[in-house]
Amino acid sequence: MSNLHPSPEAEECAASLAPAPVVQALAARVSSLGALPIRRALPLRERRLVGPWCFLDRYGPLSFAGEKPMDVAPHPHIGLQTVSWLLEGEIIHHDSIGSEALVRPGELSLMTAGSGIAHTEETPQSNSGKLNGVQLWVALPDAARNGQPAFHHYRELPVVEERGGLVRTIMGGRAATNHFSPLIAAELTIHRGAALELPLDAAFEHALLILDGEASLAEQRLVPDTLYYLGQHRRSMALGSVDGARCLLIGGTPLEEPVLMWWNFVARSNAELEAARRDWEAHQRFAEVKAYRGPRLDAPAFVPRPIR
Repeated sequence: MSNLHPSPEAEECAASLAPAPVVQALAARVSSLGALPIRRALPLRERRLVGPWCFLDRYGPLSFAGEKPMDVAPHPHIGLQTVSWLLEGEIIHHDSIGSEALVRPGELSLMTAGSGIAHTEETPQSNSGKLNGVQLWVALPDAARNGQPAFHHYRELPVVEERGGLVRTIMGGRAATNHFSPLIAAELTIHRGAALELPLDAAFEHALLILDGEASLAEQRLVPDTLYYLGQHRRSMALGSVDGARCLLIGGTPLEEPVLMWWNFVARSNAELEAARRDWEAHQRFAEVKAYRGPRLDAPAFVPRPIR
């Protein structure tokens, strides 16, 4: 998904660690794409990164009939991985290296931009009339960020039944996914009236987002549209729910490389961002998404930002 509300200046993203486990509640920014509600949970002014995770949009739920609520025209990416995770509905992915995938709930659409790729995301003509999901970006480390673009579609991901719920690993951990930093992403299902206790990697920083239902973390009630930053050095997590819930857990080792984010690009300097914008506008570097019928997105204005 394209960043629909970019600032004209790049956002400087750097790790900001809590010295001990915390529960920091950060309200998501609310916006929309037509009738589709969107809540941005990363980046926020108070927190730019969680491990290498640099972007998190929660969209839906939306029911529709005869419309096309997701129609994101060709747009470019560099220096990141896009992670598409559906709770309901369908999305069809096309990109400039010729990939095509119909993504359904429980399947992972993972695109590695590397030095440059363009893609589209659309509601397919044959659909269930529902759209509900999450879009995340992973900032690639310096050693991998200029590599060849790639796309992987994982139809089956590991699911483990734990006492009190289910853990479906999306990236990292038990999931044999294509990633370049130590990280984790998992969908947690807490059964009605149950408690789910999970071990965590103490070297990671973690964050939690309610996807649906209600839940509590160590007696603290969690509310929707809020990112809960859990800090580092946490070895376990206990979640409970009266009526049942689904949550998204993300984490990873702190990214010790300050990065710049602007529009759909993750880079290290204003010059890289300007070059990527210039190449996109000049139809260079980024090949066309031939499967899409319609114009591509224009790059917004860019204002170089002083780097600290």
